[in-house]
Amino acid sequence: MIFWDTSAIVPLCVHEPTSADVRDILVQDPSIVVWWGTQTECISAFARQVREGGLTPADERAARQVLHALMEAWTEILPSDALRNTAERLLALHPVRTADAFQLAAAIMWCQEQTTGQGFVTFDRRLRDIAYREEFHVLPDTF
Repeated sequence: MIFWDTSAIVPLCVHEPTSADVRDILVQDPSIVVWWGTQTECISAFARQVREGGLTPADERAARQVLHALMEAWTEILPSDALRNTAERLLALHPVRTADAFQLAAAIMWCQEQTTGQGFVTFDRRLRDIAYREEFHVLPDTF
């Protein structure tokens, strides 16, 4: 199993320069773990792309269909007091935004704080750096 940040889920749903990279990762390990807010973050990304002209309404509908198929199979880390406490610890230690702190806290909760070598897929540079410092194996390797 691998933890997937929203920045890596979106290219599974719409064509982006990183789509081939995430599809390769998914083929190698199809077990996706995500944070509870990932669905909403993806919908937000699709809507923003429609507003900015990067997606047509038909493209957005197709992206939502792919997202719903992924949701049927993924494991979702739900909000909890422990997760909030972990996110707050991360905010105190790292230059991380709140949403990213929740993403990373969810990954930490998923692996029961045994982060060393656990996969974490993201294209967010700041989050990649912090996940690396938290000892995750950050994917893709070449980004």
